[in-house]
Amino acid sequence: MSEIEQVPVSMTVNGKKVQRFVEPRTLLIHFLREELNLTGPHIGCETSHCGACTVEVDGMSVKSCTLFAVQANGAELTTIEGMANADGTLSALQEGFRQMHGLQCGFCTPGMILRAHTLLKETPNPTEEEIRMGISGNLCRCTGYQNIVKAIQYAAAKLNGTDFQEAAE
Repeated sequence: MSEIEQVPVSMTVNGKKVQRFVEPRTLLIHFLREELNLTGPHIGCETSHCGACTVEVDGMSVKSCTLFAVQANGAELTTIEGMANADGTLSALQEGFRQMHGLQCGFCTPGMILRAHTLLKETPNPTEEEIRMGISGNLCRCTGYQNIVKAIQYAAAKLNGTDFQEAAE
């Protein structure tokens, strides 16, 4: 029986350059979790439906179960482990999810935060409708999304230097 070919990959993950040899068919989610021990991105459906594996690749939201590690060769990646501020404090989104109770079981949270991060870069002051549309590829089974939307609104306000005004219900 012959050995499976290994190819080199090199990328920057959460600000650190990494180099490994992988099988060409290794999915990025498995590379992150098994080779780099970054277990924040979760393996959910493995068919790109749930978004639990969402990471940022070269500034774009990517479901890492749909990308081979070799396709990320040379890229800059951010996972939930790289979202905190440089001083170790929570990012505006992480703080928003905490303050607005935007999580319950937490399974979707890393992917949801990474998707919201990209959304806020694209649309710094999104409406509720834009937020709901922007996170529509990430599923949550627990929250009903209302508090996730509030968490993203909270983060947008903080990043824009304004006070978060929760809409009257």
